[in-house]
Amino acid sequence: MQGDVVLSMRGICKEFPGTKALKNVDFTLRRGEIHALMGENGAGKSTLIKVLTGVYEKDGGSIHVDGIEGETHIHSPQDAQNAGISTVYQEITLCPNLTVAENMFIGRMEGPVVHWKDYDKRAASILTGLGIPARPRQALSSCSLAVQQMVAIARAVDMNCKVLILDEPTSSLDEKEVEMLFTLMRDLRGRGVGIIFVTHFLEQVYAVSDRITVLRNGELVGEYAVKDLPQVELVAKMMGKALDDMAQLEQFDQKKAPGQDVVYEAERLASVNTKPFDFRIRKGEVNGFTGLLGSGRSESVRAIFGADRVTGGRIRVKGKDKKIASPHDAMKSGIGYLPEDRKRDGIIADLSVRDNIILAMQVMKGFFHPMSRAEMAKFVDEYVAALNIKTASSETPVGSLSGGNQQKVILARWLLTHPDYLILDEPTRGIDVGTKLEIQKLVLKLAEENMSITFISSEIEEMLRTCSRLIVMRDSNIVGELTGDELTQAQVMKTIAGGGAEA
Repeated sequence: MQGDVVLSMRGICKEFPGTKALKNVDFTLRRGEIHALMGENGAGKSTLIKVLTGVYEKDGGSIHVDGIEGETHIHSPQDAQNAGISTVYQEITLCPNLTVAENMFIGRMEGPVVHWKDYDKRAASILTGLGIPARPRQALSSCSLAVQQMVAIARAVDMNCKVLILDEPTSSLDEKEVEMLFTLMRDLRGRGVGIIFVTHFLEQVYAVSDRITVLRNGELVGEYAVKDLPQVELVAKMMGKALDDMAQLEQFDQKKAPGQDVVYEAERLASVNTKPFDFRIRKGEVNGFTGLLGSGRSESVRAIFGADRVTGGRIRVKGKDKKIASPHDAMKSGIGYLPEDRKRDGIIADLSVRDNIILAMQVMKGFFHPMSRAEMAKFVDEYVAALNIKTASSETPVGSLSGGNQQKVILARWLLTHPDYLILDEPTRGIDVGTKLEIQKLVLKLAEENMSITFISSEIEEMLRTCSRLIVMRDSNIVGELTGDELTQAQVMKTIAGGGAEA
């Protein structure tokens, strides 16, 4: 069924104060294809999607959707939906307190009386037809994230969508859940639905996509068949420069040996969300917690930082006993923490880039000792330049930046406090490959400068590049500790599964 054009965008332009977000961008989607939209953070992907879905009004260009005579005018999300364009976002936008069937048909029930038996029957037919493991009367909150994503897709399919946009749908899924989602995507492709797949996971692009369109700095780099674009060339096109993969990896292999001084040490540390565990990190060391989703990685570092209520244990910082019962205690002890969920726990979206960067420093100084405007400007300009944060100005609301630049703003916030020990929980989740490399290199540079860092990532290869010691977790227990020649993907997986070195 693949071949007919279902969506054509030509010469799309969009400008914001101080920046041209899209410059004459073309995009073509065919019926029955999965088309990956790729580019670094700030390349224009999100803006193009928002123009297509009516969140933003385009400043120039035209949109044509198959079956609609002439140009398709999209001024609102409702216009997009009426044209057969549906979007499933990274953050589930359904109602967890309602049932699966209620979520599928909410806002679309007809008549003064709702006959739920009929809707349940219709929902069951759709779920079965799409192979979605959910029941109509099941509470959506009881479903896994992957199944919730699939229910959102089922809702879109039942609304006869011609174009389905999947915006970072796999960022919070494990491997089995990703494969479930891919099976559904392939099924929809076979039914003739055109799918736009936005992701930062290169391997997933090559596992499921037919074509790739690459954007860079708001401009179209090109459209390619997946079979004609090797992964290394894709990275090069996204970054705008030749990329020697091996040369990049060699930089990561030159890890500095940590010092002998222990910066932070905990004995039998426990919180409301963790079992008691022991932990230490030395000066200039990069270590990491690894394990499957739900293994207790994030809960462990939240206990270290005092973000969750500590219920027991002994803590020493630089050899001295410390009580860390809150994030403020941790900050005063020279500890910084970039949280796993940057939107919920990291950025304050409505505040400016400047205010987000100086926030932690101002907390440490106390709000009765505010920084001067000149002092703020000096700090912010320094870190915007050092981390290459792409923003129109320091007054720009941080919520309007791309995900990668938001992550850099949070990094700048903590670097400004000059911590002895910095915890980075999923610092590269949902950001492009170029920014990932920047952050990985920054981590090793900071370690060279004797900062101690705990690094957590769902991508094992990334952990192996940056960490000199890995703490392996399973079911909220530390089940192994790997160093030196043990730092291989095979050994990590073996330890997670229960066949590795016991702690």
